[in-house]
Formats: sequence, structure tokens, C-alpha cells
Amino acid sequence: MTKTFLLETERLILRSWKDEDLDPFAEMCADPEVMRYFPDLWPRDRSALLISKSMDKLDAEGFCLLPVEIRETGEFIGFVGLNSSNPDMPAPFDPSVEIGWRLKQSAWGKGYASEAARAWLRFGFETVGLEEIVSFTIPDNLPSQKVMKRIGMARDLAGDFRHPAIPEDHPCSMHVLYRLSKADWKKQTG
Repeated sequence: MTKTFLLETERLILRSWKDEDLDPFAEMCADPEVMRYFPDLWPRDRSALLISKSMDKLDAEGFCLLPVEIRETGEFIGFVGLNSSNPDMPAPFDPSVEIGWRLKQSAWGKGYASEAARAWLRFGFETVGLEEIVSFTIPDNLPSQKVMKRIGMARDLAGDFRHPAIPEDHPCSMHVLYRLSKADWKKQTG
């Protein structure tokens, strides 16, 4: 039985995956502009696989990458969430829990990623009881790094790494690492 999940912010609803999310999600993951900082575009079956794996993680861990919709309209705009590390392909700082996001182009520049990420940080630190949350991306992905900074994360300058799931010679192999401890989050949020 799949758990249901719901977090709400002023403008957004963060919720469990629904069958009707696959079409807009697959369309977003096939958009070259949305995926410009990723190794490749995703075919529909890979988007479906992420949804399936996310639902399994929600059942097993109580969190995952989940859809974001605009509260006022119900429009699906992408995903934001927490994702535990993959023990089969560990990064140098694992085990860890990452916060990540991917939004469709029409949702960019409106503060949605930051708003949803702040709700997930609160959930991760207060409900799950995490001591640290990380985030990472390729060095060229300045928009995501701006979100990381906006939500209070700090760059770990010694933490740059090659992503274990990407071939070393691929342009998207090198990643920068951001961190946020529960103690620092509490100082920032009061």
C-alpha cells in the first residue's frame, strides 16, 4: 500500500504521485532546456521509473522526490523532495540525504523551488530528524546553486566530486556540493 503525503506552503502543494502526473512529468524530462544540466534527456519509461522508485521510497523511508502543484490552479510544475543516497553508487560523503528539484520552464523565476525546498528542509529536520541535508549539481548550474544559497545551504569547497552514476569523461561528471546542518538551519529559521 502506497503512503500518501502532503505538505502545503503559501502557494504550493507537495503531494504523492498520481497516475496523471506521468504525462507532464515525462514532457518536462524530455525538454532540452529543463535537462540542460543533466547528462541526457529522459525517455518516458525513465520518467515512469523515477515515479515508481519514488513511491517505493515513500513507503520505505517516509520521504522522496514528490510532485509540486500550484495551490490556486492544481497545475503540476515539477518535483521537489528529499532523496536518500544510493548504497550501490555511493558519493564520497554518503550516506546522505539530498534535497533536489526539477521544475518546468513556465515555473522558473517565481521562487517555487525555494518555497518548496524550505518546506522539505523543515520536514527533514523536524519530522524525519535528519542532522544534515546536502544538495549537489554541476558547476555550470548556477540557477540551482542560487536556490541552494537562498535556502541557507553553504558550499563545501572541499566537497567537489565526480558523480558515481556518470562516466568520468562526461561533461556532467564533476559536481559541487552544498550542505546544511540541522544546527545551522535552526539558527537561520529561529
